[in-house]
Amino acid sequence: MLPARHRLRESADFTAAVRGPGATRAGGRLIVVHANRTDARAELPPRVGFVVSKSVGNAVVRNRTKRRLRASMATRLHGIPAGVDVVVRANAAAADATYADLDVALERQLAKACRR
Repeated sequence: MLPARHRLRESADFTAAVRGPGATRAGGRLIVVHANRTDARAELPPRVGFVVSKSVGNAVVRNRTKRRLRASMATRLHGIPAGVDVVVRANAAAADATYADLDVALERQLAKACRR
């Protein structure tokens, strides 16, 4: 579980991270990572949200995928710059991916999105 100060909770925050001005995106076969930095959050800790839709699978598969992504992200929080909101969206292929596959994909896509 991510600490509360590192979680995106509001729908408006998800929308701002995905579609707001200055938002970046990096995607692959398994996941897509959206990142956005706003001046209002410049010195605040980074926040992360996850989107795992029904296209990934049934509730069991979606929750397993979300748990794996959350655990992988928890180890990478220190590498995300302050004030950045990140949304990780799982693609349908993530349902069959192992933890190691998701971990590598998250590391790669997160680095691309935060670099831009």
